[in-house]
Amino acid sequence: MSFAEEQAVDLDGMQRLHKSVIVQAGHLGLHNFGRPRPSNTAITFHGGLGLTYPWRYQLETRFKMMVDSGSTEKREPIMNVFLEKEDGGFAIASGGWKSEDGKLSWGHSSFRGKRVSMEDFYDIKTSKIDGQTVAMFGIFDGHGGSRAAEYLKEHLFDNLMKHPDFIKDAKSTITKIYQQTDKDFLDSERDSFRDDGSTASTAVLVGRHLYVANVGDSRTVISKAGKAIPLSVDHKPNRSDERKRIESAGGVVMWTGTWRVGGVLAMSRAFGNRMLKQFVVAEPEIQEQEIDEEIELLVLASDGLWDVVPNEDAISLAGEQEEPEMAARKLTEVAYSRGSADNITCIVVKFHHDRTKGDDPVMSESSEVPNHNSSVDSKTRESLT
Repeated sequence: MSFAEEQAVDLDGMQRLHKSVIVQAGHLGLHNFGRPRPSNTAITFHGGLGLTYPWRYQLETRFKMMVDSGSTEKREPIMNVFLEKEDGGFAIASGGWKSEDGKLSWGHSSFRGKRVSMEDFYDIKTSKIDGQTVAMFGIFDGHGGSRAAEYLKEHLFDNLMKHPDFIKDAKSTITKIYQQTDKDFLDSERDSFRDDGSTASTAVLVGRHLYVANVGDSRTVISKAGKAIPLSVDHKPNRSDERKRIESAGGVVMWTGTWRVGGVLAMSRAFGNRMLKQFVVAEPEIQEQEIDEEIELLVLASDGLWDVVPNEDAISLAGEQEEPEMAARKLTEVAYSRGSADNITCIVVKFHHDRTKGDDPVMSESSEVPNHNSSVDSKTRESLT
C-alpha cells in the first residue's frame, strides 16, 4: 500500500469515528446523568471538540473508549486526536511463583506497548478457605480509563473469597460476585463524570475443578494433550446471541469501523460503562474444566495478545518455555513484534503432574500459601457479607 493509500485509509477511519462520536453527542444530550444539553451547545471538529465541560469531557471519554475497545489496526493516529505520546523506552514487568509441593506454577507479564497509558491490570491470589486450597487468576483490560480495571483488581477476588457460599457453590457465587462488584463500582463512581469500563477473564481453581468466567474480550485458553481449547468466548456485539440480547433491551449495534454497541463500545459485556449499562451487562459466561493429566497449561490474556496471536500459537509458544514467567514474557514479546498496538498482559499457569504416584495434579491441602495472599475462614466470610 502506498503512503497516499495509507493516509486515505486513516482518514476514512477517522471520518467513521467522528460520525459515531457525533451520534453519541446526541445521546449525551438526552442521557447526561439527568442533565439536558442546552440546545445552543455547539459540536464541532477542528483539531478538537468544541464542547463545554462536562460534555466535552464525557465525549472525549466516549471517543477514547471507542479506540480502547476497537481493533488494534490504525489506532495510533486516532489516539493522537486527544493524547500526545510519551517519550522514553518500554519495560516488560513480569514475575512468577511455584507452589511448595511443585504441582502448580505460574508467571505473569505486563507491557504498556505502543499505548500512551496502561489500562491493563491482573490479579493472582491463593488462599485456604474451609480447608480447601484455592488459586485465582484474573486479567482486567480497561477502556475509557483505568479505574474500572483497577477496581476489579482490588475487589473482585476479595469479594469472592468472603462469600459464604463460595466453596459449596462456586459457579453461582462467581456470577453473583461479578454482578455485585459491577454495581459496587458504579456506585463508587456515581458522583464522577467518568464512564470507565473493563473486561474480566478469570480462572478460579478449587481443588481439581477449574471455573473460567468471562466478561468482554479478554480470553482464557488451555492446553489439553497439546491442543489449544478456548475456555471463554469473546463478547462481541456481532455475536448473534449478543446482538439479539442488546436489541431486545432497546440497544443498537452499529458498524463504525467495527461492530459497536451504540456506535461506541466494541464489546457486548463489560464492567462499568454506566451510560450503556442497560445493554452492556457484567453477567459472566462460565465454563468448567476438570483438571486431569491431559491439562498442561493455562493462558489468560488481554486482547493486546489475542488480536495478533492465535490460540494455537499462544499454547505452542508457552509450551516451549520451561518457566511460566518466561512463557508469559515470550507471548508478550511476540505480540508486540507482530504489531499489537494495545497494552499486553498475560498470565501462564502450568500444571505439573506426578504420573508415577497418581496424585491430585493441583495443589494439595498441605501446599503452602504465599505470605502476601490472604487466608479467609468461613466464620470471617460470613461476618463480611
